[in-house]
Amino acid sequence: MSWLKRIFGLDKPKNAQVNPQPQAAPASAPQPSTPTAAPATTETIAPERLGLNGEYDQSGLAKRVALAFDEHSELTDIETLWVAQTGGMVVLKGKVPTEAILNKMIAVAAAVNGAKGVNTDEVSIG
Repeated sequence: MSWLKRIFGLDKPKNAQVNPQPQAAPASAPQPSTPTAAPATTETIAPERLGLNGEYDQSGLAKRVALAFDEHSELTDIETLWVAQTGGMVVLKGKVPTEAILNKMIAVAAAVNGAKGVNTDEVSIG
């Protein structure tokens, strides 16, 4: 099973990326009753809220870290470890087989755009 499937119940979406470009907000046309409406503004998506395809996603960073783990040949799904996020902090919880695997996971997670750090306080090895 993949990280995305186990943690989020998702199959990898088509064109999903670990570090996608944010989607541009569509420009809204002025309503007929307001011909002088101000031009639409484009809101930027915070990097930790960027989804797999560049859309807004409250858990975007955690999902993109799970995708990065799926795409890394040395990091097969470890059913005793979970990925979450608190703001821009990636949170790993559970158990990993070795410290070497944990260190690889930290490096991969830290490289995902929007990750301000990786918290492993709730990870045990063994």
